[in-house]
Amino acid sequence: QVQLVESGGGLVQAGGSLRLSCTTSGHTFNTYTVGWFRQAPGKEREFVSLIELSNGSTYYADSGKGRFTISRDNAKNTVYLQMNSLKPENTAIYYCAASMKPYRTLVSSRYDYWGQGTQVTVSS
Repeated sequence: QVQLVESGGGLVQAGGSLRLSCTTSGHTFNTYTVGWFRQAPGKEREFVSLIELSNGSTYYADSGKGRFTISRDNAKNTVYLQMNSLKPENTAIYYCAASMKPYRTLVSSRYDYWGQGTQVTVSS
């Protein structure tokens, strides 16, 4: 089992930056994939980014390319999501999740473990 705890959310003005953290425990760190998802009020949960911890390979949704960067710190068992040039439409609860599948997936239902989420609010 994998436990995930997000932190780093908050209120920021449009154009600002936030760095979200996802600290994991309970399973060997470099053996699964960590994804970031977000859910805005009244909308479905959507994929933001992922990192394959075994090799560091990353992937981004088109909405975040060039503005978001996902990274990891193996010593801290932590995955980060650096978000720059934030927009009001980025306002949502951001979740990190772990997939134990042997393949890359962007589908939230295929992720096995989830954190509790952290609120990101971008004001205009």
